[in-house]
Amino acid sequence: MEQEKAEHGSSLAQKHRVAEHQLVGQVPKLLVSLTLLLIGVCYFFLPPTLRIGPEWSLLAIEGLLLIPMWQYWITGHAIPHRVARPLSLTAMGFVTLALIVEMALLIIKISTFNSGFILLRSATLLWISNVLVFAVWYWNIDGGGPRKRHENAHQASDFLFPQQTNGASWEARFFDYLFVAFTGATAFSPTDTSPLSRRAKVLMMLEGLISFMIVAVLISRVANIF
Repeated sequence: MEQEKAEHGSSLAQKHRVAEHQLVGQVPKLLVSLTLLLIGVCYFFLPPTLRIGPEWSLLAIEGLLLIPMWQYWITGHAIPHRVARPLSLTAMGFVTLALIVEMALLIIKISTFNSGFILLRSATLLWISNVLVFAVWYWNIDGGGPRKRHENAHQASDFLFPQQTNGASWEARFFDYLFVAFTGATAFSPTDTSPLSRRAKVLMMLEGLISFMIVAVLISRVANIF
């Protein structure tokens, strides 16, 4: 009897370790990590007038926050979710703050741009950053994050994708959230995916507002308003 209990306990522990690796291994995905670093690369190539601090500062902050989570890929030991989740949200806080500061500086210092090419390149980098930042946000908040979505069988929570309209359990990948962010930045409104929660609606409003402001600033500069 004791041997059976020991074997049963060992089997449960093994299943728990496998499940934990499957769940924690999703945070962050390789594509999500590269997306965060790409945001830092966009910051690196912005002109000095739109940055605060060295051009490498955002990349350095992102690297410091991502390294502890990357240990799963290197060592195979899962980092506790209670540690991975705050690190992920902290990284997103930094990149979002950087995006808001960049946008504010673009509006304030628009009259200092004497080269149309530099202005267009800066606006393009900001627009790309806007899409990438909110794609990661959507991926990070929907249903409480990738781990919670996995535990809840990927039921619609913050976003309702077309594949979920009939109540089906369908797994949204990061590319799906990237598509939502891209369409939101180009159409300034939801397209085929509906926001369900207030936080999702607030994020989509903020993304659309930033995208609209970038376009408005470019048009205003072309019309010599500034």
